[in-house]
Amino acid sequence: MNLKQQASEILLQKAVLRLDEPVQLASGKMSDVFVDVKAGLAQADDLNVVCRALIEQLEQADIAYDAVGGPTMGADHLAVGMALCAASSWFFVRKEPKGRGTGRQIEGASIGPGSKVVVVEDAVSTGGSMLTAIDVISDTGAEIVAVTTPIDRGTTASVELKKRGLRYFPLATYEDLGLQPV
Repeated sequence: MNLKQQASEILLQKAVLRLDEPVQLASGKMSDVFVDVKAGLAQADDLNVVCRALIEQLEQADIAYDAVGGPTMGADHLAVGMALCAASSWFFVRKEPKGRGTGRQIEGASIGPGSKVVVVEDAVSTGGSMLTAIDVISDTGAEIVAVTTPIDRGTTASVELKKRGLRYFPLATYEDLGLQPV
């Protein structure tokens, strides 16, 4: 079994939850399938496999980058895991600038003009949180060289990323995991 297959199997077994009652997703849509990548990758070995699989996809596409990050909470574990595996830097994007201290909206690595970054999100349905983070990152002047996620549950985000000219590398799609799109 190759790395991508191993990662997909981990995600399917540990991150995809089938529920008795539908829950509301961040997109506002309802689903009786919830993808909980944070809990699904809580074991270090599982996180390592998925992060290495995400990195492998980027390497196969000849994507070079200095830092990896995305919206806080969704991207945190993946950004740090990928940075450790690839010996790069990590950053998190807050929903709003911090109201005290430095007032930053981006924490971790300092990114800006000349920085090449990969944006990561744990699970993408419509991509709203990820697209908001992309706007914040773009405002720094950093070059977004790729966007990736372990699981893409829909079709909306890929269309929007293509419109923005961003290369997108989901590890597994809803089709790959036998899920209904949202």
